Amino acid sequence: MTELHAARRARAQSEIAATGADAALITSLPNVRYLSGLVSSNAAILLPADGPGVLATDSRYFEAAERDCQDIEIVNARQVERELAAIASTRGLGTIAFEAQEMTVERHVELAEMPECPQLVPLGHLVEQLRMVKDQTEIELLARACAITCQAFAALLKLIVPGRTERDLAIRLERSMIDLGADALAFDSIVASGPNGAIPHHSPGDRPFEVGDLITIDCGAQFGGYHADMTRTVCLGEPASWQRDIYDLVAAAQLAGVAAATPDADIADVDATARDMIGAAGHEDHFQHGLGHGVGLEVHEAPMMGPGRTGKLEDRVPVTVEPGIYLPGKGGVRIEDTLVVRAAGPAEILTTTTKELLVL
Repeated sequence: MTELHAARRARAQSEIAATGADAALITSLPNVRYLSGLVSSNAAILLPADGPGVLATDSRYFEAAERDCQDIEIVNARQVERELAAIASTRGLGTIAFEAQEMTVERHVELAEMPECPQLVPLGHLVEQLRMVKDQTEIELLARACAITCQAFAALLKLIVPGRTERDLAIRLERSMIDLGADALAFDSIVASGPNGAIPHHSPGDRPFEVGDLITIDCGAQFGGYHADMTRTVCLGEPASWQRDIYDLVAAAQLAGVAAATPDADIADVDATARDMIGAAGHEDHFQHGLGHGVGLEVHEAPMMGPGRTGKLEDRVPVTVEPGIYLPGKGGVRIEDTLVVRAAGPAEILTTTTKELLVL
């Protein structure tokens, strides 16, 4: 894996050089992991536009860094940003580009007040942009996370019975993902039943399931640092006509969105493909979040797909497609897949659980 991370750093260095900065200070922990392989709660990388980089972490992770990151210089420091700024100064690096989206104002002030600190300029989302297109190793890790998610969801279905609470089902689902080999949860699971289904990010509570409920379950496993994301909506008992109608509409919109997710497609156009179908059926006001987002070392990462978003999809970019309809006081439906945009043929669907309405 060291060669893989070295290649990623080389790509980043080319982009850093194009900014005119002498070096970049990488402090976003997912970005540090992407460029070095180190999993740490306190680490940063000084990456010059030309020449070797320096990874700083503290004593809790130093031995792991020496073991796993043998192709980069490593320093042991508690105040990693200050240490790297000092190293930059001693090496004659006059301008450091920093990750303004991650660094707090307080931390920036502390760095800028160091007598030896180089000039600080914003880097932008340079590393996040590099992370969008995944290599085969990343896609395999993401596929494994999705497979665990699908397995856990399948085991969950028999537990959806009248009287069980949202919270209890969420706990059992999360335990199942861990038991099946997940390193961690990708995010806190959503279980939203009955009228709670009208709240897109409802927190599971003590409401017991009732016959006639639509139940939306949004969940994901994390494996090797990569995050799965899947949503399915099921019905406890035979659905009413309005429930079947909105389910069929969301399902059709979701399929259209997936089909539109192709290389060179405008992100806003992919969103509009699904959104316009829902709006044409009179539910424009009932679908107000974005159609989807990138997934990888973070569960929400570039590209973000929604109205007004810019950019194009590329080959090997994993994204979610997750339209929904939310009717206040009644309930809702959301269907979401994690998929990989592919140049040769249609998108590769990683969350393979059926999207037919499951009547339990």
